[in-house]
Amino acid sequence: MISYYVHSQKGLFVFIVLYVYLKGYSLQEVEDALRIRRSVIDCFERASLPSVSEDEKKRILHFVVVGGGSTGVEFAAKLHDFLHEDLVKLFDKRITDFAEEKFKRDGINVKTGSMVVKVSDKSISLKERSTGEMKDLPYGMVVWSTGIGTRPVVMDFMKQIGQGNRRVMATDEWLRVEGVPNVYALGDCATINQRKVMEDISAIFSKADKNKSGKLNVGDFAEVINDIIERYPQVELHLKSKKLKNFIELLQSNQDDAAKKATQLDIEKFKKALFEVDTKMKSLPPTAHVAAQQGEYLAKCFNMMKECEENPEGLIRFREILVDTISNHSGTSIWGQFAPLGGEQTAAQLPGDWVSMGHSAQWLCL
Repeated sequence: MISYYVHSQKGLFVFIVLYVYLKGYSLQEVEDALRIRRSVIDCFERASLPSVSEDEKKRILHFVVVGGGSTGVEFAAKLHDFLHEDLVKLFDKRITDFAEEKFKRDGINVKTGSMVVKVSDKSISLKERSTGEMKDLPYGMVVWSTGIGTRPVVMDFMKQIGQGNRRVMATDEWLRVEGVPNVYALGDCATINQRKVMEDISAIFSKADKNKSGKLNVGDFAEVINDIIERYPQVELHLKSKKLKNFIELLQSNQDDAAKKATQLDIEKFKKALFEVDTKMKSLPPTAHVAAQQGEYLAKCFNMMKECEENPEGLIRFREILVDTISNHSGTSIWGQFAPLGGEQTAAQLPGDWVSMGHSAQWLCL
């Protein structure tokens, strides 16, 4: 099986078969939406011709949406509303189940566990991942919404700086492109490489152990806890997932009863307590509100550049500029996500494991 790299004005796309690019529609810009709308209307006009057979009408009016992300789900819902009235990996499983059930009620057939292997003039070929069974699905229009590729200008730059084997550019917490001075990246083209606690565990311990005794007590932690949580946002995520009130409870969570009563920890017990923290690291979702916050952060940094240059510590950290910006950049407190499901119903996932589905969520979206 051969993958083709197709260059266009919109970027670099990777398709299993070149036919997908030639016959299908992508959905990224306003022009794409207009073309899709014209194609939908054209399908109905062709199907209404008296010379068209019943089987051909069914094929022409069969719309296929490839991709179960937010774009594909929203398009399927809007297409349903358009025709009748004038799963989503980024979301909680409860929302995915709700969306699938609603689509079934609306007559939208959700096909999961399959991959597209071929797109011809009149049908699309699917392969079941579990059984390997092949199936041809007739269509009148195909919309490809499985994601976007890296644009050529970004990919060329990544190759120049030695990041050509990555999907997106790597930056540090200050959005500086790794390995390149005075270059910043934000939005879909970049991802933040958050430092891991275990990489700096010895330095963290040494900073807290001011008297160099090789042991840490509660008082030692009190002076560095805020710095640790700010520098490593995954610590706060871990505290929330374990329902721990503070950093002290985290340090005691993996200890036996005797160790919990002890007032001191050595380096090995310290490592044991923080071992699982890095598993809570998450990449930021490629959404507009994340990119907007990153742009606001960089603008404030650039406006304060003179002051930053005079400060030997470099650029001021996120939390010192925007109190809640650091949590958004490191995935600890995303504003939330909405997915219109058609029929004035919406699925919403907000911070704090809060999920709303149905007509009430539509008001939140508005």
